[in-house]
Amino acid sequence: MTRLAITGATGNLGRLVIAHLLEGGTAPSDIVAIVRDVDKAAPLATSGVQVRVADYTDPSALVTALTGVDRLLLISSSEVGQRALHHGNVISAALEAEVPYVAYTSVLRADESDLQLAGEHRTTEELLRASGIAFTLLRNGWYIENYEGTLGAALEHGALFGAGGDTKFAPATRDDFAAAAAAVLVGADHEGATYELGGDERVSLAELAEIIADVSGTEVVYTDLPEAEYAQVLEGAGLPAAFASILADSDAGLAKGHLDTTSGDLSRLIGRPTQSIRTALIAPIAQLELELA
Repeated sequence: MTRLAITGATGNLGRLVIAHLLEGGTAPSDIVAIVRDVDKAAPLATSGVQVRVADYTDPSALVTALTGVDRLLLISSSEVGQRALHHGNVISAALEAEVPYVAYTSVLRADESDLQLAGEHRTTEELLRASGIAFTLLRNGWYIENYEGTLGAALEHGALFGAGGDTKFAPATRDDFAAAAAAVLVGADHEGATYELGGDERVSLAELAEIIADVSGTEVVYTDLPEAEYAQVLEGAGLPAAFASILADSDAGLAKGHLDTTSGDLSRLIGRPTQSIRTALIAPIAQLELELA
């Protein structure tokens, strides 16, 4: 029996990782879901998954939650600015609990990227290297789902805004990234590997606008903006200022190639082509069209 643990197990990515593990034949009793809110984890507990409560800020609870774990997926904290501290707590707890292996969801090109998001990931990677624990780096690229928050405005106004210029990038669905994480958790020979993960389909933002237009049947034109102006547009669309700043910074990083990869690592890990951008956008666009009707 190999006991697999996932932090942030009730989050968007964590839930999908567990679903892939179960679909792949992992016994529910061999999965440890580490969560902050036990009520949110009720469906997991009902399915037979072990639920253990621990916050990233509670080192002793993390040690208890990680006791007896053979392989850990450390899903990055959602609290930008606190991530390095949170991840350090998990790594220290893993050492104390004698967890022999950690896979970590980092960001694409973390070692060379100047994205706002990259610094804390880079620090976490350094902590893992210094820990002596065997590890794998899952450097996730940009989620296609990150654009769902702006789809409504794009359809309503016929305009997609961004700050990425005409540079291509390689987005993928959250589900594909989750499938890769599950494959690494149950697979062999991943220790010491760094995977640069992105979709098979590379597009510019102008091409993304064309795909949105094709799926929706509504004309959508891409307009490139300076980073600060794009952040204001995102805030005007209802996004919190901090998140709008991160997205705008990431778009500016897109223009520098930080969100692009041709590695093919993602499709190799999941054993199939990554989901097309067009297919990934069909359901959210259909839902938005119902709401706008």
